[in-house]
Amino acid sequence: MTTPHTLADRRYDFWADAAADAIEERNPDAPIVIKGGISPSGVPHFGNMNEVMRGHFVAEVLRERGHEVRHVFTTDDRDPLRSLPRKLADLDGNIVGLGEVDAAALGTNLGKPYTDVPDPFDCCDSYGDHFSTLIRRSADLLGVDIEVVSNTALYENGTFEPVTQLLLEKREQARNLLADYQSTVDESYVPFNPICASCGKVTETVTAVDAAAGTVDYRCTDMEAGGQTIEGCGHEGTATLREGKLPWRFEWPAQWRVLGVDFEPFGKDHAEGSWPSGEHIARALLDDEPPVPMTYEWFTLNGEPFSSSAGNVVMVSEVLELLEPEVVRYFFAKDPKRARDFDIERLDQLVDEFDRFERLYFGETDGTETERRRAERAYPFVVADPDPNRVRIPYRFAAVLGMTDNDDLRETMARRSGHIPADADADQVAAALARVEKARNWALRTDNAYNYRLAEERPDVSFDDTTRTALADLAAFIEAESPDEESLQGEIYEIAREHGVDVGDFFTAGYRLFLDESEGPRLGPFLAALDTQFVLERLRLEG
Repeated sequence: MTTPHTLADRRYDFWADAAADAIEERNPDAPIVIKGGISPSGVPHFGNMNEVMRGHFVAEVLRERGHEVRHVFTTDDRDPLRSLPRKLADLDGNIVGLGEVDAAALGTNLGKPYTDVPDPFDCCDSYGDHFSTLIRRSADLLGVDIEVVSNTALYENGTFEPVTQLLLEKREQARNLLADYQSTVDESYVPFNPICASCGKVTETVTAVDAAAGTVDYRCTDMEAGGQTIEGCGHEGTATLREGKLPWRFEWPAQWRVLGVDFEPFGKDHAEGSWPSGEHIARALLDDEPPVPMTYEWFTLNGEPFSSSAGNVVMVSEVLELLEPEVVRYFFAKDPKRARDFDIERLDQLVDEFDRFERLYFGETDGTETERRRAERAYPFVVADPDPNRVRIPYRFAAVLGMTDNDDLRETMARRSGHIPADADADQVAAALARVEKARNWALRTDNAYNYRLAEERPDVSFDDTTRTALADLAAFIEAESPDEESLQGEIYEIAREHGVDVGDFFTAGYRLFLDESEGPRLGPFLAALDTQFVLERLRLEG
């Protein structure tokens, strides 16, 4: 039995090279086929991109080495709809509840293949097609080209027919093999689920098999799904091998055969479940070499598992309102064997990581030998066209710039703070400032310390003489010392105490001057991020 590839046997600067080496060791025929897959249930959320992106990076490494690569992504859309999803997504990535769509299109079609269930949004050929379209669009948004393959199409055009026929010829062996992995297998088990010609539901009751003729007799019986019973209609009939589907544990190795799969990444749930039986079926029943496997860890969202029913999901389109595509690609380029959390409140930390990763690649910052080598190897797969002249504004500073909608003020503040070089051209400036809108969206979404609006004109506020003097002394300190954010934060406390001004009142004075609010973010870091001349004039009550 092949242990799923965990990249632990050798040290690589980029994990995708380890997978590519394992594939090349088998001397595969061209094109090399990399596969991922998904079942169309619920919302195709950001977490589902794990499988897309892992395969993508391996495909790109192989292409760099001169191989022709086909990156396919199967949708298990011949599976039956077993329950009503609580949440769905339209083609623009907006998540909606069942009450906002034609729920009857789903509720009246339980037990039918996804591709036979009407699209509740009435925009695609079926619910299955709607889901597949979302997956394709999500990959496109990240700059990943995948070939989406419908399982339904593979059945209906006969691609699956020869392997299905072989498994039915070996159904007794298949039954005995599966019994090692699944306790519900009995003497009546047949590895094929026909679709009832009368009601259109998938049934698991096969009463006779004619493998040579490529047909099965069946009776449409009840299906147990998620604690509920989907009633069969009782119809008895005959189905061809194009009019049904293989159970998942057989369908997966059948996909490997008909698509010629050389490599497939998958989550650790499959490594402990479907992979051992799939490998066994491939070798013992199909006489096939299973693909090179790679297990990856799932990642969580805001500390909790992705769950469309619980509302803990985020779409790729939503993430890209907050981050540049290259930052998202960097997230997926990290070590796949480590569990991670995609914490939206801490996206600033992820962007900081990416910015440092980028500077390491260009030799603009110091790092360990391991960090430098990893950046040199992986960065060109994260950013398609590395540009040594690119300009990146720090994400938190971009959030500060997002407190104003004035583009000229944004640019002026960024230039005076040194985040946009004096010789930057218009294209560089535009590209750098594009991060501001994303950081602003982050502040709005999380309602964090940057979710304020800068008072561009000095608010009509007045202070007593003591407070005015303290504000002027703060201006003098900033002008003389050019302090960092923590030094400035500490000095605000010191100046308030020196002048006998209540610390809380002094902070409120600062918020009134700059935000026209009674509270705001940590004042020191906030003022440190602003244009110095602007801060000095405002503290001195000028203008």
